[in-house]
Amino acid sequence: MANTAQSTDEFRFRAEEAAEFGIPLPLIPAIRVHDVDDDGRRLGVIRYGTGTPDVVFLHGAALNAHTWDATAASLAAPAIAVDLPGHDDSEWRDDADYRPESVSAALAPVVDRLSGRHILVGQSLGGLAAALLAAHDSATTGLLLVDITPDVSKEAASPVATFLAGPHDFATRDEIVDGARAAGIGVSRESVARGVALNTRRRDDGRVVFSHHLAHLGGLQPSLTSDRTRLWNALESLSVPVWLVRAQRGFVDDALTQAFSAHLPDSRVIEIDTGHNVQEDDPVALARIVAEMSGTCNTRITTERTTLE
Repeated sequence: MANTAQSTDEFRFRAEEAAEFGIPLPLIPAIRVHDVDDDGRRLGVIRYGTGTPDVVFLHGAALNAHTWDATAASLAAPAIAVDLPGHDDSEWRDDADYRPESVSAALAPVVDRLSGRHILVGQSLGGLAAALLAAHDSATTGLLLVDITPDVSKEAASPVATFLAGPHDFATRDEIVDGARAAGIGVSRESVARGVALNTRRRDDGRVVFSHHLAHLGGLQPSLTSDRTRLWNALESLSVPVWLVRAQRGFVDDALTQAFSAHLPDSRVIEIDTGHNVQEDDPVALARIVAEMSGTCNTRITTERTTLE
């Protein structure tokens, strides 16, 4: 099952978003394309720019690929953002299995088909999936985790989790925006309204519902949690740079940051004054970090190639 009510003008908010965050025009082109996983399930993909992607963006649970629009526009480099399985333009799973392992397995063939080297940038659930992808993708040159570590608990995510666990159908989109703002989500009502518009659809009875599968499960509980040991093993196996962006008002506190650094002593932690959805709260600052990592990794690759030659 999949949501097929995708707007034909899904990029309609890009100029408005750019104006809010001071991103100069013209914006890097963006188009919708599709791919499939190894089981033939459709995966929605947004491609930014032309040429081989330098960056692969993976979003968090209950979001979609458009969460990266402003970050990608500010970055202005070839990139792709993938709708995770069960989200937006990607098909839903009958078993509601959206653990990082399942997400990673679904996205692996998409990443494998990319023709060049790239960094992986993943927020929340997308970050955990990216860690598993990076451990098996020889073309990955760096991993940027956005406000997530394997030790993040349900308690740390409680304000957002409470919002997501609330009503799943609404009379208007404004009701959803009100709830999100009350939960501390977003930096402005306008930015949240854009995200809600791109993450909802109107049902046949006129009620507004979310596009992601997590809001349509009834009594079926989604599988989201993962084996922490497996995730840490994947991260510790990496020979590429691993950076963590920690949101000051996000899910990663001091203790989790210290644990992350203890597991990965060569990693880098960058703190930024945002909520959990860093890419929506301060996309320009995040884009600078992505560009720095991409440049660092590309320099390292060029040096290695020069040495070999």
